[in-house]
Amino acid sequence: MSHILLHPCYFGSVAQFTAISQANEISFEACDNYQKQTYRNRTYIYGANGKLLLNIPILHSGVKGSKRLYKDIQIEHQFNSLKIHWKSFEAAYRTSPFFEFYEDEFAPLFENKEKFLMDFNLKCNEFVFDALGLDYNPQKTNEFNLKLSNNIIDYRELATSKSKVYNTEFEKYIQVFSDKHGFLSNLSVLDVLFNLGPSSLEYLENQKLELV
Repeated sequence: MSHILLHPCYFGSVAQFTAISQANEISFEACDNYQKQTYRNRTYIYGANGKLLLNIPILHSGVKGSKRLYKDIQIEHQFNSLKIHWKSFEAAYRTSPFFEFYEDEFAPLFENKEKFLMDFNLKCNEFVFDALGLDYNPQKTNEFNLKLSNNIIDYRELATSKSKVYNTEFEKYIQVFSDKHGFLSNLSVLDVLFNLGPSSLEYLENQKLELV
């Protein structure tokens, strides 16, 4: 049996959900310090002009260089970023085969102004788990450990967006704008979900994830 540890991300990447789909037991890191420029508050989708970054702004502490726990990070709602993200998802995937199939459960995530980023991400994960047909029962850590016990596989680096931490070449599937820009690999898992629908879990289970 495989037990993996990951960060709860904002509609995590195909790589992250490949790991999740193939695990027997899942834990989310809940006691780490927040890090900028990670999939904690950003995700990539396939827009009409190619790869599109969606970034959730956060409230800053006002103290330069201060470390804060991820679970204490609050979303900055002043700019209606989640409403803008919803419009971006619609523009990118409205014509995909399965967007409307999941829309009724997907849309409410952007209507409620969740206070904390981690809480919002956990709700996003719950939606994806349900859409994939996976039981949503991850554990959460109660302390931070840099080194893990031998029975837990550390996939926390999959939250890093600036550097590649895996060697996997994901199998191609048809994407909405692939005739314009070709296949874009390892976008948000939503790209798989809206394009492949009920076949998404089978796709993820068949990928081979090899960490660097």
